Amino acid sequence: MIALLFALTLGGTARAEDGYALWLRHAPLEDAPWLDRGPPSIYARNGDDPTIKVATAELERGLLKLGGKRDPWGVGTMPRSLPNTPASFELDCRGDGKPNDGRFRVAADRSNKTVKISGPGSISCLYGVYALLRELSQGEDPLAVNLDEKPAMPLRMLNHWDNPDGYVERGYSGRSIFDWWRLPDHLDQRLLDYASANASIGINGTVVNNVNASPLFLTDRYIPKLKRVADALRPYGIRLYISARFSAPHEIGGLPTADPLDPRVEAWWKERADEIYAAIPDFGGFLVKANSEGQPGPQDYGRTHADGANMMARAIGDRGTVIWRAFVYSEVDPTDRAKQAYAEFVPLDGKFAGNVIVQVKNGAIDFQPREPFHPLFGAMPKTRLMLETQLTKEYLGFATHLVFLAPMWEEVLRADTGRGGTVADVIAPVGMAGVANTGSDRNWSGSHFDQANWYAFGRLAWDPGLSSEAIAREWAAQTFSREQPFLDAVVPLMLGSRQAAVDYMTPLGLTHQMATGHHYGPGPWVADLARPEWNPMYYSRADKEGIGFDRTASGSNALSQYAPAVAAQWDEPGKTSPDYLLWFHHVTWDFAMPSGKPLWNELVGRYDAGVARVDAMAQTWASLEPYVDAQRFTDVAENLRIQQQEARWWRDASIAYWQSINGLGLPAGTRPPEHSLDYYRSLTFPEAPGN
Repeated sequence: MIALLFALTLGGTARAEDGYALWLRHAPLEDAPWLDRGPPSIYARNGDDPTIKVATAELERGLLKLGGKRDPWGVGTMPRSLPNTPASFELDCRGDGKPNDGRFRVAADRSNKTVKISGPGSISCLYGVYALLRELSQGEDPLAVNLDEKPAMPLRMLNHWDNPDGYVERGYSGRSIFDWWRLPDHLDQRLLDYASANASIGINGTVVNNVNASPLFLTDRYIPKLKRVADALRPYGIRLYISARFSAPHEIGGLPTADPLDPRVEAWWKERADEIYAAIPDFGGFLVKANSEGQPGPQDYGRTHADGANMMARAIGDRGTVIWRAFVYSEVDPTDRAKQAYAEFVPLDGKFAGNVIVQVKNGAIDFQPREPFHPLFGAMPKTRLMLETQLTKEYLGFATHLVFLAPMWEEVLRADTGRGGTVADVIAPVGMAGVANTGSDRNWSGSHFDQANWYAFGRLAWDPGLSSEAIAREWAAQTFSREQPFLDAVVPLMLGSRQAAVDYMTPLGLTHQMATGHHYGPGPWVADLARPEWNPMYYSRADKEGIGFDRTASGSNALSQYAPAVAAQWDEPGKTSPDYLLWFHHVTWDFAMPSGKPLWNELVGRYDAGVARVDAMAQTWASLEPYVDAQRFTDVAENLRIQQQEARWWRDASIAYWQSINGLGLPAGTRPPEHSLDYYRSLTFPEAPGN
């Protein structure tokens, strides 16, 4: 069994360094005295429980791999100790009948050289095993490990934007890992490896299909397919959810309407829910995108978001949850796009059912390189809110650019809402969701460093108090090398990568300057799209006199949606952080920045700083070749070369366009754009992912 797990999980030793193993490589330890104590034994109480079986197998596999090169024990599997005898590792997670939130304890007893993993239920042992292996993989002695943890929030969920045909919307790592064509008869081993990776970082829910939902997932034909996936995920503590199309009662149910106040519609949803729960008793519930970007919803019938969500919540009852996305904006609403979600949802505070969660993006626009936190956080105290982030880097260079997102999420989680707590405090009773970046690529995420964003999401959802530095260090040690010189170089590289992307893409609070449709590359000149809020010019407001979107009382007044203490930080250009200046203010090109430079010089300097930082990242990585296997080293180096080229493209195209607007010369000593503005405007990319 262990040999089989080893082969399937890693794809065989010949391919062990292609990235498939993620942070679960458990690379052999070269200097670990505890390995010389003899073959450790494992004793698991309640060993017939499916989750305990997984936990035992994961611990056994991890220990064997950590001892790999030295082969100190010469055994293929761990010996099993008998009940009531000392064990090197003991798993004791017998349920006490109370709800289990996943808390666990890992405690070492030096007197008899035993490590005990315990908790109130079987998932505690699985989480405890992964936490122990995380420590051992960073070089810790098992008898020095002492952990007592519980998750900070109950729901830690991935949102997949995968379609039934295998295409992944905004996916940059291949096709969907859910093979609906061959399910339920065939379940790919990759799904079990996916479940293991998620459980190792505490993720306990997954929405398996696109929020732009196909009604197929609500048909009878798909229930057995969903059941097979749910059964596979269950031992890993992961509940299955689906995105539900709001208009399904009309489109596939034969009803003349999908009006949420029509009793026939509610009865249809109740019947569908009953059939799903009959097959999948622990089905998590529905995620719904409604009345946004052309998706159907309750407003089509003159109803509110609460009317729609509560109707579906009644159909589910206390068996599960309806997660209602707050990402809404309309082409017929002339107000600032950044204001629309707040305007629609705040009046509904207290009107959502108890089993409804409103899912709010980290910022009010759309997963941009930098946005201020969404004003809904703290503004709906009577509603259960959860945070939605994006792992797949739709606006951040796709899978090619190295951009570690933990600093972005840490920035949001620690933001003070001005209404009695941070964003992390607001979502703590509910949870976090992340738009998944997994796909069929052998390395799962399109590039090796994008795995770090999957990892960081899980770790921050488990404990939002973790620092980006700590997360980067433990991920890099497990994924690449635990050698100190490597970590001392690669961790700062990761931590600075997000600011680099901000600077070469959208510095000083600019936003949504990406090209049309595929969002690949710069397009600040785009102003001819049918919907005004899809145009980059809508956000920059650049003209001869200045640049930036006035969101103060003299402009759209989006600033008023924040608590007064927060708004006061941003209400005047002179005291607004440069990071958010052009988000909240339209200022002149010669506006005096804190650096003493005029805005134009500062803007050009930020573009140059972004390019320079990417160059430094490439140089740092080149110096780390001795610590990384050849295949992954080359993969990363090639992507960094692409990022260097594209950072320059972003910088040059943007500067060329701003110069065409303001007529200003470049600061002394500044390199001019390589090509003309007409050249940059002429570029097209019909083959771009996400097109």
